[in-house]
Amino acid sequence: MLKEMKVAGITVDPFTNTPIVILKDLEEKDVLPIWIGLLEASSIATAIENIQTPRPMTHDLLKNILDALGIKVIKIEVNDLRDNTYFALIHFDVNKKRLVIDARPSDAIALALRTGASIFVEESVIQKSAKVDLTQKGDKVVTDTVEWEEILENLNPDDFGKYKM
Repeated sequence: MLKEMKVAGITVDPFTNTPIVILKDLEEKDVLPIWIGLLEASSIATAIENIQTPRPMTHDLLKNILDALGIKVIKIEVNDLRDNTYFALIHFDVNKKRLVIDARPSDAIALALRTGASIFVEESVIQKSAKVDLTQKGDKVVTDTVEWEEILENLNPDDFGKYKM
């Protein structure tokens, strides 16, 4: 079953300094953190803040290409979580036919923000995310799911800095 969500903001993992995009369901009951790359975080933040760049960035270029070809982004789905990796699908309307393409969630979210497409998450992904192995390799800090649940439950809008919605 799919649950519609929205981008609540971007924060940074305090242990690894990795950006995290935070999705919340529309009733604000469920929260899904997705660790993403710095470039994708920048692209999402640019869309959240509605910042216009002098030249199209990658996700803007993709949107412009889709617009020029008459292709509409219907929705995106974060549809799986395997081995601590999230998976997503982008649903397109191409000449009244549905086309579904595999994507990284960060790219799908960045595109959804630019096109106004809805963001959905499979409920099983939300359930699996509570069990994500947060143990870091090497010299990184080791934490557990309970600690992360406490951190995420205690987040408030000010924690997102300027990248909140």
